[in-house]
Amino acid sequence: MAGAARSLQNCLPGRKVRGGFDSHAPPPRLKGKHKNMPEETSSLLGKLPSISKFLNSPEGTALCNAHGCETVKFALRQDLASLRKRIRAGEFDSAPGIPSIASSVEKRILRTRNPEARHAINASGILLHTGLGRAPLCEKAVEAISAAARHTPLQLDLENGTRALREEKVEELLRELTGCEAATVLNNNAAATMLLLNSCCAGRETILSRGQLIEIGGEFRMPDVMARSGTLLREIGTTNKTHLRDYEKAVCEQTAAILHVHTSNYRIRGFSSTPDIAELCKLKKTHPGLLVLDDLGSGALLKLSRYGVPDEPLVADSLQAGADLVCFSGDKLICGPQSGIICGRRELVEQIRKNPFARMFRVCKLTLAAMEATLSEFVAGSFEKNLPLYAELARRTEDLECDVKKLSEAVGQLPGFSISTREELCYMGSGSAPDEGIPGRALAISASPDNPNFKADDAARAFRKEIPPVFCRIKDEALLFETRTLLPGDLERLSKVIRKVLAQGKSA
Repeated sequence: MAGAARSLQNCLPGRKVRGGFDSHAPPPRLKGKHKNMPEETSSLLGKLPSISKFLNSPEGTALCNAHGCETVKFALRQDLASLRKRIRAGEFDSAPGIPSIASSVEKRILRTRNPEARHAINASGILLHTGLGRAPLCEKAVEAISAAARHTPLQLDLENGTRALREEKVEELLRELTGCEAATVLNNNAAATMLLLNSCCAGRETILSRGQLIEIGGEFRMPDVMARSGTLLREIGTTNKTHLRDYEKAVCEQTAAILHVHTSNYRIRGFSSTPDIAELCKLKKTHPGLLVLDDLGSGALLKLSRYGVPDEPLVADSLQAGADLVCFSGDKLICGPQSGIICGRRELVEQIRKNPFARMFRVCKLTLAAMEATLSEFVAGSFEKNLPLYAELARRTEDLECDVKKLSEAVGQLPGFSISTREELCYMGSGSAPDEGIPGRALAISASPDNPNFKADDAARAFRKEIPPVFCRIKDEALLFETRTLLPGDLERLSKVIRKVLAQGKSA
């Protein structure tokens, strides 16, 4: 114990002396990032309330009575950490008081416990916004998730009560929609790509054009995925040009497959070309056993050109051209929950299902329920009416003009701001059809000359912190609220949030 006491004493501030420490010695100087902290910053940090002071305040007591002290303390610690970071960044001229902090803490609690806070208003003009969860689910999918949250016949044959394939219904729908022999569903398309490579190409070479060595969000790169899968990457061609003869020359005894990757989130233009999937499948005639795998990225079950958007490769067309396996995302153009789908030859899909990784990457009952409901809309031909993405794409400019006019009238006059309507472009997002914009109509709000202190970035932050949070665009210091991406019921809620945040010319 004596040794422990001495160790503890030596850790305390003060001058070390024989037998212990001098408690009257001055504390050591601050080092690192605190050493040169400006006095005003240190002063602002010192004015933030302690946890006990906040909890004992009328505002803190009211929050504790409403939500419980432990919940309040948890949210308060997060809020204070955020405030300290922002103060150090120079975002405040004065320290926020307890009432302001209490309001922020309550919002944090509600975002966790209030279902309404899970909803966001997408006025950004990006239809498949990755940060907002990509494709919004249809009502049938939401109902299916609610039903499947309880006991559900996930893996049972209703006829005889024996164990059944958990994705059987989804597979039947995909067979109908794509013409595949079999299909499986995993937790995302990156997992689908890795699993099909690991199942069919591990220990052997997979040929891939240099122009298709893609990187997707979060710095996930195709060469890294392939290395983890156990296949050996064989690069061919150049960034802008890859010929069919390049593939043919690369095929050898060690070749397991040709991988074709759709560059969905970028385009190479000008002096460029690469064989399409149909041309690659011709090589199978002269090279028995060679597999052709097609990673479509977003995937598509129907032509987007009907909505004035460039077409993405169709899953059915790839399979019809002869691809052995096709993989794609389930939460983009398919409009389902986050997932990765593999369609193709039955013996290969069965091989994938037996892979130990398949259990690690498999989806839960809620995902399967939502995917089944979503795919059913395509089979029934009701996708344009019931799937939010296609309902948004199908909206006419006259409808958008009507909505932006309603929004403008609902917002009304805002002192200190100028309000107008603009013709803007919307985009698909999530790596789908990245080039072409879709005509849209937006409400534009900018500061009037008598409101020189308005900052669009601060206002956008205030909108994001509301319940429900609102996401808009900033262009030339104006806030743009796009109507094409609004869901039913959003327009009225959006007008209320706009009036609240910009009331009396303040950006909150």
